[in-house]
Amino acid sequence: MKFKVNGKQVSIDPRPGEMLSDLLRERLELTGTKIGCNEAECGACTVIVDGEPILSCTYPSSRADGTNIITIEGLAAEAGGGEGDLHPLQKAFVEYGAVQCGFCIPGQIMTAAALIEKNPTPDSDDIRYALKDTLCRCAGYPTIENAVLAAAEAMVTGEDIKPPEVSTSGKPLANVGTLKSRPDGVAKVTGDAVYTDDLSFDGMLHARAKRSGIAHGILRRLDVSKARELPGVAAVLTADDIPGRRNHGLVTVDWPSLIGVGERVRYVADAVALVAAETREIATEALDLIEAEYDLEQVISDPVTARSPDVPQIHETGNLLKHIKVRKGDVDKGFREADVVMEHTFHTPTTEHTFIEPECSIAVPTDDHRLEIYVGSQIPYADRDQVAATLGWEPERIRVVGQLMGGGFGGKEDIAGQIHAALLANATGRPVKFLFDRHESFLVHPKRHATQITVKVGSDRDGRIKAVQTELYGDTGAYASLGEKVMARATTHSSGPYGIDHVKADCYAMYTNNPPAGAFRGFGALQGQFAIENMMDCLAERLEIDPVELRRINALRVGSTTNTGQTLRESVGLLECIEKVDKELRRIAGDNPFESVADPEDPNVRRAWGFAVAYKNTGLGGGAPDKAGAEIELRSDGSFQVRTSSAELGQGLVTVLRLLAAEELGVDAELVDVLVMDTDLTPDGGPTTASRQSYVTGNAAWHAAGKLKAAAAAAIGADEGVSPESIDFAEGHVLVGGNRKTWNEVFTLMDEDSRTAFFEYRAPDTRPLGEGGDMHFAFSFAAQAVEVAVNTRTGEVRVPRVIVANDVGRALNPLGLQGQIEGGVMMGLGHALTEDFIVEKGIPFTDYMARYRIPNITQTPEITSIVVEDPTADGPFGGKGVGEIVSIPTIPAIANAVFHAVGARIDRLPVDQEHVHKEISTSVKQE
Repeated sequence: MKFKVNGKQVSIDPRPGEMLSDLLRERLELTGTKIGCNEAECGACTVIVDGEPILSCTYPSSRADGTNIITIEGLAAEAGGGEGDLHPLQKAFVEYGAVQCGFCIPGQIMTAAALIEKNPTPDSDDIRYALKDTLCRCAGYPTIENAVLAAAEAMVTGEDIKPPEVSTSGKPLANVGTLKSRPDGVAKVTGDAVYTDDLSFDGMLHARAKRSGIAHGILRRLDVSKARELPGVAAVLTADDIPGRRNHGLVTVDWPSLIGVGERVRYVADAVALVAAETREIATEALDLIEAEYDLEQVISDPVTARSPDVPQIHETGNLLKHIKVRKGDVDKGFREADVVMEHTFHTPTTEHTFIEPECSIAVPTDDHRLEIYVGSQIPYADRDQVAATLGWEPERIRVVGQLMGGGFGGKEDIAGQIHAALLANATGRPVKFLFDRHESFLVHPKRHATQITVKVGSDRDGRIKAVQTELYGDTGAYASLGEKVMARATTHSSGPYGIDHVKADCYAMYTNNPPAGAFRGFGALQGQFAIENMMDCLAERLEIDPVELRRINALRVGSTTNTGQTLRESVGLLECIEKVDKELRRIAGDNPFESVADPEDPNVRRAWGFAVAYKNTGLGGGAPDKAGAEIELRSDGSFQVRTSSAELGQGLVTVLRLLAAEELGVDAELVDVLVMDTDLTPDGGPTTASRQSYVTGNAAWHAAGKLKAAAAAAIGADEGVSPESIDFAEGHVLVGGNRKTWNEVFTLMDEDSRTAFFEYRAPDTRPLGEGGDMHFAFSFAAQAVEVAVNTRTGEVRVPRVIVANDVGRALNPLGLQGQIEGGVMMGLGHALTEDFIVEKGIPFTDYMARYRIPNITQTPEITSIVVEDPTADGPFGGKGVGEIVSIPTIPAIANAVFHAVGARIDRLPVDQEHVHKEISTSVKQE
């Protein structure tokens, strides 16, 4: 068949069953077209065929005959651009910060390009309709929409792209606080950005895993002989073939890499055998030839049942992973002193990260008897150590080469295919790629913990909270993952960001036969504060106090003591967040925003606002040593490179590090590049979790730049015969008296060793839970008001507007901050209204993207963002974490707004349309 791709004629034979995406990626090496689902659900694979945007993952390649195809790589040239030029859409996406992880961006841009070709002046409705099936889990939908509008306008007028409007406060410095595009932005909009599945190596095999398919049982028989005999199969491995440690795990080493005969299967995705073959198709065929027999056992499907003494014990240690306790004051005394006592139980579901890029690991043997692991991982050094332990090697024999990640949100912290690919590569002596499809991704990796949370609150008549008692059950699934740490945060945050004299909390993190649960944006604090913020609204209603005022009365402030006994000495911007959201809320909605009003355009719709606040720790805390290493090198051309293993998964860490280093050195950020995620070339930056990277690794890079500057000053001072303290660094030069030196000249004055500076930053000490003192070294705070529109005939809930204020300490990277705020709100909206990873008797029902609904662009509310900067003394330029805090208050604010609109109290997520309708009907009947 013959067709054109990006203006070039192609003549190629079709293959049976081949889709256009496979032809483009594998045979034409146009890997800018991404595969997120292979279900025609996510839109990442969109290309333009004869002027129409099509989903190439389900478009048979045979249909390409005679067509004209445009992919992201050819978009600029198709519009008349020369080599190196960007299409206006590509340029706008970069300048507006619409690029975060970047994995969905080719699909977004190609869909928008097809729209503009037919409709040169689209409005917001046109854009949202066109992009409704092109999903972005980073969820910067407002910025994507604005970038498309700006590009369309520029294409019509011929003028430059209008600069974006970004909300921030405070005065920007030379680099910190300025609008800087992310350094990987251009590669991500042109298709040049490389993700793990875009890589290929000579002689590479393809791996698959035989999964148990049962939730609980004993593997009694395993026969892999037929699979080994299949032509094209290079290796089939079982548990007996593991040379080193059998289990892995980030905190508790309890997760088997492979289940052996006679051993316990604990969840549906436990692997019992591995296959490496010449093609993925052969590997898949081999899986069907593997015979496995099991003795089934009772499935433990919820954490409350798991705690019962008369059920099977999933692990030798029992079903209890951890009993977590918080004790402050005397809750019995507090409740006796209270005028009002209320108690209620809330439930949050299992939820799925749904990063658009499925997991992929490639293991490559090297000539010096090492293995290189190519993977998008949030903790490269932990991957290295766990792979090495499985092989029985020293960690230094493993090199983890981190790749760009198409989202993570906590879901790429645990081992996925890294160990399996390494075992097969070691056995075969050939490179091995282990790529998850969407179904396998949904089955295997850890989710957000489902919880049951009972909250008891007592207060006086004026709204001062006297006591809070909470009991939490957390479903950590089959293996520990980060369950102990996640549920500890759920417990410590379960009484909310309030100063309360008497607090008692008990959490039972329980093993079940569900998929494991681990880190997910919000890290337990999300679940705990959904419950307490609901109860705060219930209490406000009971006391007839304005919901904002009730929170204002009890809010943490400087001098307050948290429920874990930590006295807050600085950087507590919660009251400012409350005040600014409240002011904007009253401006928009008047004096009674929590009263239900009729929608002027639809008599069946009632509108009202809800309010919630939240806080979230920055850093690991709890006595864990929180540190990061970074180094910076001056190069001969006067540019710099910062190096650290910390992971960039779209959140903008690379941009923050270059801004901090550039600020310290007095140079433009364009002169600083950043290398991350390579265990051979970069110092250990610790895990990308707990909103810690800007603070901890940011400090490491900042101080490393300071050390390099000091070394440069010493070298110049020795050469010039002046005091190093008299030398200034500004505007890209080094000022010595009245003379300027370039950094190129400085390079020649420094010896080789002094041109590189290393710094290991250690965060302020913290104390374990239960010991009092500082459990965390910083907190972020937020307040949100959310408007809902509820259809009284159907129970459907929409969110038209959100007002959000976040205390971020200092806005280091305002463009990246905007993306985090938009994405956090949208993720919170999805968790509140649509997302539920349904598991029945240990078997996931929501095992394809079509069955799990994340928000699309049509659900995007109008977001008013207010940046509060209450700097923390030890953060770089006062900055602290923001990645997790944004989503947390969105969810209870929506739930509270639904109650104010129609009287339906939401105590179980996601908001169920039938429940809302039933509550409305019951209320009407009572009236």
